[in-house]
Amino acid sequence: MPMQVLVVEDDDRIREVLRLALEDEGYRVAEAADTPAALEQIRTAMPDLMMVDLMLGEVDGYTCIREVRRLSDIPIVVVSARSDTHDIVAGLEAGADDYVTKPFQIKEITARLRALRRRLRTSAEAAEPDIVLDSDPGRSLVLSTSRGTVMLDGQDVNLTVTEYRLLAELAKPPGRVLSRSALLASVWEHGYYGDERIVDVHIRRLRTKIERDPGRPQLVMTVRGMGYRLDPR
Repeated sequence: MPMQVLVVEDDDRIREVLRLALEDEGYRVAEAADTPAALEQIRTAMPDLMMVDLMLGEVDGYTCIREVRRLSDIPIVVVSARSDTHDIVAGLEAGADDYVTKPFQIKEITARLRALRRRLRTSAEAAEPDIVLDSDPGRSLVLSTSRGTVMLDGQDVNLTVTEYRLLAELAKPPGRVLSRSALLASVWEHGYYGDERIVDVHIRRLRTKIERDPGRPQLVMTVRGMGYRLDPR
């Protein structure tokens, strides 16, 4: 069955353009004009992917993304006229996987969605030995690429697809230093033509979920002037 994309956009004209373009690419498309309608779609007919504008009236797109993240780890792409770095970082911090600014080219939108689909597929198809990230008996942390999971003391850590792919890339094998540009090329795949700090935002989010003390990381290390390195304990 074709993948379903939920388009959350309050501008009827833009929503129609996106619907027609996505259907032409073979997607099934669900629509929502505001945050409450989007959350209802998430609860009742979980889509495979989601696109969301940030300016949605009374309950903005940031809130929409945060609420969706309480319910699901589906890939989320922001499509917004807000192009300031602060807005981009805020959207990613809220839980989005990618960010496209308006006006946009339909080919860029579909390329981003295809890349997210590849991330989903490769995460599901990976079949390598489990990697112990933290061996402390009181706080064991295990990355399983065969199951596409990260387990903390036997409980699933709720990572987004991008966070999982970022951790998996740093872990093959651990100990390598990877630059932001290298991570963009391998994790985002289609390329990202904006601020490389998109990597920093996702690293920061990842640390809040797997580090003992995110403010003093011991697993995902920053190598000044070079990039990031994974140091299993």
